[in-house]
Amino acid sequence: MKTILLPYHDEDAGRTALEVATAVARRFGSFLMGLLVQEAPRISFDQGIPVPAEYLSAYARRWREFADVSRGHFQTMTRQKGMATGELETEEQGPLAGWRELEGRESQVVAEYGRLFDLIVIGRTKAAATALWQETCEAALFESGRPVLLASSEPPADGVGHEIVIAWNGSTETARTVALAMPLLTAASHVVVLSVEGGMVSGPSGRDMASHLSRHGIAAEATTVRQDGRTTGEAILEESRRLHADLLVKGAYTRSRLRQVIFGGATEHVMRHAPVPVLLAH
Repeated sequence: MKTILLPYHDEDAGRTALEVATAVARRFGSFLMGLLVQEAPRISFDQGIPVPAEYLSAYARRWREFADVSRGHFQTMTRQKGMATGELETEEQGPLAGWRELEGRESQVVAEYGRLFDLIVIGRTKAAATALWQETCEAALFESGRPVLLASSEPPADGVGHEIVIAWNGSTETARTVALAMPLLTAASHVVVLSVEGGMVSGPSGRDMASHLSRHGIAAEATTVRQDGRTTGEAILEESRRLHADLLVKGAYTRSRLRQVIFGGATEHVMRHAPVPVLLAH
């Protein structure tokens, strides 16, 4: 976790993500890059009707104001956390922090630029999730090849990754997520491999995964719970809360994206409602 990308999606999301990202960066001596993407306005005027110049001017002014506030907040907070200013190319070891503003479609920029980083941290707004937020999250998950750490709206007070719960369902996606989470897992005080009856696919058991982690020197144990009238996503979050987890590790979209949209799924529920940060990969 030596390089971390933090897209500033909006003010609430940027601030909550920064709390989580700086905690991880300080723990691992990482370089943290704050990223703000300027998108062209999404306009619904009828074809052939010119866009009023006043509209474009006001849009550019609002974006510039948001960019100035976001950059100022990022730089102030990282300095307060004891992080020096640097760039990705800086030879000095971390924790370091840098800032970049790019133009383009936010989801595409995050997915492509994110391939340079070990981790992408995305905040979750306190308001209802927007289509743009969902698009950026999914692009990071499906197209960057990197894990995504989704920050909770209220980051844990004592840091991230001391008490970790792995939502284990035996799938390829979850196995890949566990592999990508190894730096966090090896640094954890305690890891619980949580399986939900009825939420498993064909694959190794939670006990098998706990044994695998133990070979890496990780203090891991396995537990299986019943749904008891809950969905798999609800069971995962309720048990994570009961276990006092400060990080949840979960494979993303082990059911197809279309099935998740039509029928719902654990990934969608966890992304929108998790009370703690969630490390996701596909």
